[in-house]
Amino acid sequence: MPEIATLKLFLEIGSSAGGGSTQAFVDAISQRPDSNEVSVYCFELSKARYQVLAERYSSFPFIKPYNVSSISAAEFPDVSSVIDFYQNVKSSLNDYPIETILQWYWQDINYIKNVGFDLNGILHVKEKNHINSFDMVLIDGSEFTGEVELNLVIGSKVIALDDINTFKCYNAFEILSSNKNYVLKRSNRKLRNGFAIFETI
Repeated sequence: MPEIATLKLFLEIGSSAGGGSTQAFVDAISQRPDSNEVSVYCFELSKARYQVLAERYSSFPFIKPYNVSSISAAEFPDVSSVIDFYQNVKSSLNDYPIETILQWYWQDINYIKNVGFDLNGILHVKEKNHINSFDMVLIDGSEFTGEVELNLVIGSKVIALDDINTFKCYNAFEILSSNKNYVLKRSNRKLRNGFAIFETI
């Protein structure tokens, strides 16, 4: 693991209302003597969940919530790749009819378009805050965007993937596993839908 003091720029994709991983970040960073030098950029697209997130951590200056999508609607993988994954990779998605999966897919895209957040949030935050690369990234957003998100944050010192057994981060896991610049430090495919943590060598 890189020295904790070198991890100052965090990106959490899919913060929801701020429980779970967000709370874990807050608990750990609050104990650091350099917490005033740390920034955790939190992405949550849902307006309702974002409002809870922002209010919950309003007293923690290092938490920087954004009510944006990580990527634009046009950057979503095409629907044929979702269908191909469903038909050829055994995952928990197969517990649902393909019609339900595609309904989720179109709901995500339409929500992005309808709420006026149709932009690439990752690039937006990088540009606005003059960030070349994040130190640590957690990819746990939409079921359909993990691989695209990885392509935008690869180079980060630590990359954590949730749901590596589903479409969300299945390909992201394969990409990082074959990347000579990263090493798998921890993973568990049997815990819920699986997770993995990679670090730069």
